[in-house]
Amino acid sequence: MFVHFFKYHGTGNDFIIIDNRHQKFTYSKKSLINHLCNRRFGIGADGLMVLMEHPELDFEMKYFNSDGQEGSKCGNGGRCIADFAKKLGLINDVTEFQAIDGVHQAIVLGDAVKLKMQNVSGIEQGNHYYFLDTGSPHYVTFRENLEETDVFEEGRKIRFNTRFRKEGINVNFVKVLEDKIQVRTYERGVENETLSCGTGVVASAICATLESKTDKSS
Repeated sequence: MFVHFFKYHGTGNDFIIIDNRHQKFTYSKKSLINHLCNRRFGIGADGLMVLMEHPELDFEMKYFNSDGQEGSKCGNGGRCIADFAKKLGLINDVTEFQAIDGVHQAIVLGDAVKLKMQNVSGIEQGNHYYFLDTGSPHYVTFRENLEETDVFEEGRKIRFNTRFRKEGINVNFVKVLEDKIQVRTYERGVENETLSCGTGVVASAICATLESKTDKSS
């Protein structure tokens, strides 16, 4: 059986996307998803998404990390799958779709896609870190020497510490510039640094604002 796939990326965060409205792709096989996402022996991607029919909304998005496990909300993935839905002719410019954390709205504007995120509450502030959930759980810490930070080693240490080992955590290292922030993220499920993380950037921007490190309009 042949299954058509499409390759997308959102600011470098790349995905395999499959139109699964006819349920031809069996996404329950974790080993298959892991193989497809393998950059040496498969297609190669940070994750895989399937677009499915929804009884009330435009479509449903299911996201899987490259380890084959179903993931939490993926911001860049949400933007990519909204564009994909438009190219399939399912939507015009505005869409409302189901994701693992609830209903999301998106607007496709040419090559740009705006995605509305869920409200965030219950932000934990500790010594030199924040912990919050923007659809996916994120640990945020600020660094002046971001370029020299070993994101893999330091991120892995936090992700697999006693508190976060079971459920996992995405770890964001943030540097505040004059009118923006720079973010590097270690993603659970990928278990490595990715080129970008949508929910991680949202989490980092919120924390930077709480720290009064950036203008609230950033």
